[in-house]
Amino acid sequence: MSTPTELSDSARRGSHAGQKPPARPRRMSGRVRRLSRRDKVVLGIMVGIPTLVQLAFVWIPTLLSVFLSFTRWNGLSLSDIRAAGVANYSYVFTDNPAFWPAVQHNILWLLFLAVIATPLGLLLAVLLDQQIRGSKIYQSIFFVPVMLSLALVGIIWQLFYQKDNGLLNFLLGTAGTPAAVDWFGNSSINIWAALVAATWRHAGYVMILYLAGLKGVDASLKEAASLDGANATQTFFRIVFPAMAPINIVIVVITIIESLRAFDVVWVINKGTNGLELISALVITYLIGEGQSIGIGSAFAVILLVISLVPITIYLSRTFRKEKF
Repeated sequence: MSTPTELSDSARRGSHAGQKPPARPRRMSGRVRRLSRRDKVVLGIMVGIPTLVQLAFVWIPTLLSVFLSFTRWNGLSLSDIRAAGVANYSYVFTDNPAFWPAVQHNILWLLFLAVIATPLGLLLAVLLDQQIRGSKIYQSIFFVPVMLSLALVGIIWQLFYQKDNGLLNFLLGTAGTPAAVDWFGNSSINIWAALVAATWRHAGYVMILYLAGLKGVDASLKEAASLDGANATQTFFRIVFPAMAPINIVIVVITIIESLRAFDVVWVINKGTNGLELISALVITYLIGEGQSIGIGSAFAVILLVISLVPITIYLSRTFRKEKF
């Protein structure tokens, strides 16, 4: 006769009869799946094509410019290339009459964008962030110049500043009269007219960037500042603006680069002459102008490249330093 313990064991076994034992967890084999030939081809295409495009349109022309800046060449035959050492750079820094005025104009361009255009874009962003009626329409209106090419911006403002039939002289009541101002022909004022045209585009660009930055600021920070008795101005300059530090760095770099690469507006106006000399315009003047000199034009291009690398390097170093920590 079975004991109670045996009966309970048999009943327990019977209750599990017909059920499959629990599956053991599968152990990871640790094997890495190898790429098939098709995967390798797709990966090679995805990496190779952008790399070739980058090499063809950026790195190879850059290296050729550096090489040609130490040569004399008329741009006709490769057999005419002659070594010139640092003669091109010596000419640029000491004998070229347009270089130092161009440097001054680039610095003026930078200061104007930094002091006038960028704060104007910030002001527009703050106003449009207040959820006013029709803010989307205003954003579109101010952002339209950003979508236009700088050449087209130059043409638009050339029509605006035209001496005889321009809108500005018409509004001043001087159009078609001897008192009409030649905004682009007068070398003492045309740089300021060109800067206003550049500001029209740059302010819209800055506005969009700051609008994105304002949307990313934590609302609780503003509420905490309000509870502490801070007014709107104090909240913005002590809480909101410092919180947008990444955006501020990006805008500083963009402003510097915009001031250096400014070209289209002044080239449309008068090909960067008569008071509108810029380094970028001098590059094109010597590369494709009447007094073509590939070596001198390349020297101008290398100088502009070296100057441009300074803000880019600062920005990248700060970015990678933050990612590291």
